[in-house]
Amino acid sequence: MTRPPFEAPAESDIAEVSRQLGRPARDVVGIAARCVCGAPTVVSTRPRLADGTPFPTFYYLTHPAATAAVSTLEAEGRMPALAALLEGDVASAYRAAHEQYLADRAHYGDVPEIDGISAGGMPDRVKCLHALVGHALAAGPGVNPIGDLALAESSWSPDVCQCAAAPADEAVETPDAPAVIPVETPDAPAVMLVEPVETPDAPAVMLVEPVETPTPSGAAP
Repeated sequence: MTRPPFEAPAESDIAEVSRQLGRPARDVVGIAARCVCGAPTVVSTRPRLADGTPFPTFYYLTHPAATAAVSTLEAEGRMPALAALLEGDVASAYRAAHEQYLADRAHYGDVPEIDGISAGGMPDRVKCLHALVGHALAAGPGVNPIGDLALAESSWSPDVCQCAAAPADEAVETPDAPAVIPVETPDAPAVMLVEPVETPDAPAVMLVEPVETPTPSGAAP
């Protein structure tokens, strides 16, 4: 687990992340978590990509076995049950995790389009376990309560190397859900940032899912 500032990623790390994703890794500023064998598990990505695209998901889960295990949890319908835990101390800790996430990302620049937007549904919803587990792995136990629980429930562990068990060409890269991210801007309150999703058969498929239209700035979602 590692938080900013990061050491510059080695060329070998970038090559391995590219292999995991099945495409060239983009704008990686650090390796935030590793498998026990040393392979990257979570990368940190610059909040504004080189092509100018805002990218809110600072901690990005890349390890194929980890992403597959978390996808299984989502497919089994665990998100509503985890969301139901967002009360009292758990809700307070989850909001604190959101604030930490924003502070970590701010080390690499201010991007007004995603101001206040972290990942995974934080601070008050559970929308993508991949993003939350990625944060939990990077920040360490006790920071993101929902990410910690999802990691504990998954069939993957950072303490057991499963690199050989999940070749990258069988992995499905899943960005922060939903694939369309609502972003408020002064001129366009419902700008949608569409993030490409890797699939085994179509490496450049663009998934567009319905999302809730953001309420006016300052109002509760």
